[in-house]
Amino acid sequence: MPLCSARAELLPMKAHFFLFNAGTAPIVPFMPVYAKQLGFSSALVGTIYTILPFTGMLTKPIVGAISDRFRCHKLLFIASIVITIVSFFAIMYIPPVEGQLLGEVHCAPAYTHLKFCPPPNRTDRYMVDKVMAEHKDNTSITCKMECIGTPEFTTEVCSVWGFKHYCSTTQPSSNFIALAQAHALKDPNIGKTAVIKSTTTPAPVTSLQDLKFEGALQPYHTEQFGGCLFIRMTGVRDLTSNDYQNEIAPTCRRPVHTTCKLACDSPALADIGEDRDLETPVVHYQFWALVACLILSWMGMAAVVSIGDTLCFGLLGDRPGDYGYQRLWGSVGWGYFAIIAGLLVDMFSNGLVVKNYTPVFYLMAVILILDVVAASRIKQTEHKQSLNILKDVRKMLMNVRILVFLLWCIIVGMCTSLIWNFLFWHLETLAKGNDVVWLKTLQGAIMAVQCFGGELPFFFISSWMLKKIGHVNAMSLVLFAFGVRFLLYSILVDVWWCLPIELLNGLTFGTFYATMASYASIIAPPGTEATIQGMVGAVFEGIGLSSGSFIGGLLFFYMDGAVVFRMYGLIVLSLCCIHICVQLYLGRHGTSIASTSGKEFNHSARYASPNDAISMLGDHNELTNS
Repeated sequence: MPLCSARAELLPMKAHFFLFNAGTAPIVPFMPVYAKQLGFSSALVGTIYTILPFTGMLTKPIVGAISDRFRCHKLLFIASIVITIVSFFAIMYIPPVEGQLLGEVHCAPAYTHLKFCPPPNRTDRYMVDKVMAEHKDNTSITCKMECIGTPEFTTEVCSVWGFKHYCSTTQPSSNFIALAQAHALKDPNIGKTAVIKSTTTPAPVTSLQDLKFEGALQPYHTEQFGGCLFIRMTGVRDLTSNDYQNEIAPTCRRPVHTTCKLACDSPALADIGEDRDLETPVVHYQFWALVACLILSWMGMAAVVSIGDTLCFGLLGDRPGDYGYQRLWGSVGWGYFAIIAGLLVDMFSNGLVVKNYTPVFYLMAVILILDVVAASRIKQTEHKQSLNILKDVRKMLMNVRILVFLLWCIIVGMCTSLIWNFLFWHLETLAKGNDVVWLKTLQGAIMAVQCFGGELPFFFISSWMLKKIGHVNAMSLVLFAFGVRFLLYSILVDVWWCLPIELLNGLTFGTFYATMASYASIIAPPGTEATIQGMVGAVFEGIGLSSGSFIGGLLFFYMDGAVVFRMYGLIVLSLCCIHICVQLYLGRHGTSIASTSGKEFNHSARYASPNDAISMLGDHNELTNS
């Protein structure tokens, strides 16, 4: 069926696929890095994305049963789009979690500087570039500091800086000293000497106390040594004195240093240096608000995809093979609006490291409201229900080749989740200089290359490819492509070179999905196609994507992204060799699958765009029953 020709009743369906994917494209791919900006670690993000696929798995049968029982497919369809709009839009109002920003003030006769040593899981090679990118006009950074008044440091503050009221005070210190001591035990790079001394010094005139002052930092005097950042401090003001307006140049007669708690007007410093523990943000309401909104949005999207496919197959009638031509418009919408979303975020962020996502939330709402209008014009037709074929499915699962196929689906799901959830995370770590300014534009372009350069070409050649090389060889090819793709990510230095790498998405997702769907169609006994497709999708999504998100989140928390991708690449290439050997062994020993339905290749096997993991469960309904 030509792309330009369409039956009139299918036009609203095409519009829905285009608008729904266009509306979710500005939000879904950016959500992991948006969660990072809110203050959540990769481990927590991975945990969230471990839960989300299960919500889709549970939502589809429940919504399907309700819509079938009460014949309210269209009503639930529109209501689910509205739920998606509201839940995504509410995320915009979740404030970031305030992390603990600690540093050391090192005062010397020549100059004073502030030393940051971010937690190991937050350190990257381009911290200086990110600070400089935010202050291209050479504006200073203002930090309010609450420091431990060790005897040595307090003496210099009193006699050299001229903050006389610290000279003879005996005020007790705050809980910050205990906080800094605990922090030093966890991270020995920060405040080790100062904190150890503070626990053993007697308390005469120079007893431990809080020193409160405001410092002016000069970003263009910023250097990075190892995992620490050093920024020149050119001025200080006493926050507890009436002479606040008098700024002095901080120097000391001899080198001294102390640990300070900081509140700076630089989002880049906060993003780099805030200590965000693995478990601490869980106690904040922001975490649970984000989880609730994401669960609701995933439930809404799962219901939209499931019911939408049911309505589409009902309209197609005896031509289910034309389903791909309807879904194609979803890929077009996703690709175009991913680019637009990236551009909008960068334009409204004015070069800042902390991005402004407000415009994409409004863009999502407007497009999905238009989708509600399109959905209201879709005609609802009666559809047949699947049969209960549990006995046939159990018999089919006894075949070794099918078990190998399901294991392959799990492995590919784990690999796919690493790209979907943590590729952008890795790129944000690698970004430097001007890359930071246009980072979201780059990420949008990556999604476009994945769709237009990878998916769509393989959408058209998947049938020919599978007939030429066969499903088993295609499975091995997918694993090989994943291994190469991961290894290329691991050696990436310039983030813009990620664009040509994304052409491999045609093999790693396009070929995979076509192989998975058509192979499942071949092995399915007559009348069990929908059940088998749902089961395969559940294995890919419920086991592969979920476990991959959890493992990937933990690895990114404790290891550098390049190391994670290199490790995944080597493991997947090894699994590719094992898969080839197993299939050769099974072939030589007569273990084969007879197509119980007599199908050699199902040309109408469903194909989807990368955001459609949630659409894989049960979305093949009536593909062969109409």
